[in-house]
Amino acid sequence: MPSRIQRPHRRRMLSLTVLARRQISPHFMSITLGGDDVQYLAQSGYDQSGRLFFADPDADDVLLPTSERWILQLTLQGSKPRPRVRTYSIRRFRPELSAFDIEISLHESDGPPRSDAPGTRWAQAAGPGAEVAFLDEGYRYAPTPDAAWQLLVGDETALPAILAILESSVGTLPAEVFLEVPAREDIRDDVVAPPGTNIHWLPRAEPCAKPGALALQAVRQAQLPDGRFYAWTAGESSLATGVRRHLVGERQVPKSDICFRGYFTYNRASL
Repeated sequence: MPSRIQRPHRRRMLSLTVLARRQISPHFMSITLGGDDVQYLAQSGYDQSGRLFFADPDADDVLLPTSERWILQLTLQGSKPRPRVRTYSIRRFRPELSAFDIEISLHESDGPPRSDAPGTRWAQAAGPGAEVAFLDEGYRYAPTPDAAWQLLVGDETALPAILAILESSVGTLPAEVFLEVPAREDIRDDVVAPPGTNIHWLPRAEPCAKPGALALQAVRQAQLPDGRFYAWTAGESSLATGVRRHLVGERQVPKSDICFRGYFTYNRASL
């Protein structure tokens, strides 16, 4: 099925460093990761992702994994502090630098200090030279061969993958895109996409609103183009499952034409 992840045939844990960091908008940070090990990372699907291992900014003596059997390695390392691990999409490959970019959605918190998401704390503090490990987890995007267009739906956590899909599929499938972002300032005006693509930006009016609810409502109310299409949706789990249920139940879209993935559950930590 298209939603089943296509893992690399061969992979290895990559030892990398931060080459650059750039804040794109109030809620998005771009991080460039590079090093000699990038030569072992094969470019596969448009929504290719991997696990990123990193140390908390104030942690000491953190041992980063060096094996793809990372769970076993971390279990056997004893009492040493363990790294944080989160999954991120590869936004863009940079072969000229032996590097690639990831974009991290910055999550604000009204709670006590250090209550922000670990990825947010790391992205805001990581400078050039910071060491990380990265393990390729493959891709899921696999358009139906006879699709006339594609539907892409996501919240801020899916934005890097959706932008990568659009940029990589230029000249192929036009898209109807529903992108929910935390604020109007997070809307991009430099998106590269196939001709005929319509991007519906959906900034949230309420900072504390549940991610994905606005995008799900917009898809339910949308007048979509005619013809068979391929759907790719990701983000908060109820967004991904809600879009799939709507497409199957109310629009009679075959399940095989839908790729969906819950990146996280609201108010719950996720890898």
